[in-house]
Amino acid sequence: MAINNIVVLGAGVSGLTTAYLLSQDPANSITVVAKHMPGDYDIEYCSPWAGANYLPMGQPDTDHAKWEKQTWQPLKELTEKHPEAGIHFQDTIIYNRKKDQETATGQWFSSLMDANPWYRDIVLDFKNLPKDQLAPGIDNAQTFTSVCINTAVYLPWLVGQCRKNGAVFKRAQFKHVADAAKAHHSGRAADVVLNCTGLSSKTLGGVLDQKLYPARGQIVVVRNDPGRMAGISGTDDGEEELFYMMTRAAGGGTILGGCYQKHVWDPLPDPNLAVRIMKRAIAICPELVAEGQGIEGLDIIRHGVGLRPLRDGGPRIEAEKIDGVAVVHNYGHGGFGYQSSYGCAAEAIRLVKETLQKKAQAKL
Repeated sequence: MAINNIVVLGAGVSGLTTAYLLSQDPANSITVVAKHMPGDYDIEYCSPWAGANYLPMGQPDTDHAKWEKQTWQPLKELTEKHPEAGIHFQDTIIYNRKKDQETATGQWFSSLMDANPWYRDIVLDFKNLPKDQLAPGIDNAQTFTSVCINTAVYLPWLVGQCRKNGAVFKRAQFKHVADAAKAHHSGRAADVVLNCTGLSSKTLGGVLDQKLYPARGQIVVVRNDPGRMAGISGTDDGEEELFYMMTRAAGGGTILGGCYQKHVWDPLPDPNLAVRIMKRAIAICPELVAEGQGIEGLDIIRHGVGLRPLRDGGPRIEAEKIDGVAVVHNYGHGGFGYQSSYGCAAEAIRLVKETLQKKAQAKL
């Protein structure tokens, strides 16, 4: 059996999911090479900071929506059959306000703002709330059962699955994407390099994708458990501020967010924004704290900042040759990397297979 030597560059959720699926084929010999690995907390490394959950955001009949559709079933199966992956089901409620439709956060939430969204038959127990149950200012709301991922458990779980399938992990960083071809653990050049470097593809030699930019997110992680996941399409505190809340599985704490600040690179939490985040959370979900308590009733674990890797035109999943090296890109997933991870990985793997077939035919 011919062995395909593959290097996956990047160990965020996109790189690890792609490596995991590739490693299931015994014909593939996988080396994952990354500057940052699960367990690291660095502003360059977005995946650990994510909530993370499944709240579909792709517009109907787009690649984005297709990738999210393809990701639901794998996440659902992991939740049901592999509790060690750190994913659980959560009751979810989404509140929508028509006045948010033209704001930055409203546009991000646009699919969630639809009273009859495409994903109603994908998530579990979807219902629209009756109008008489809506608070003043809320135009529609929906409830359903979705999943929330404890990233501190799930990312290492993906590493473990890859290692069980024979993948090798190495720390390294490269100035040029083509240099990663020399990093395969066999000592031989890789047949394909998968570039899953997220926002770092903006500065990675051979890629230098200037369509990439950050959308800064800030969170407060607390020990309080409201018992449900929630979100709203916007706030009155500013166009780039929003509210979302989810409790990570396996004791991972409750994430309170947030903001969606485009082109902002600041890695430090803003104390004033943190206060607004906490006040919004209690206003929308009073059961977070004991009756009569304000933000002083929140038991804070930590504050955090992550930079979502946004890309004009959407994620880049395509193949090309760079300095003689076959490269398949899978990056630029913005704020939906987890909930599109399996769909995007499947698309990248299709391109890997096409690339390998072309190489094999060229040798004949």
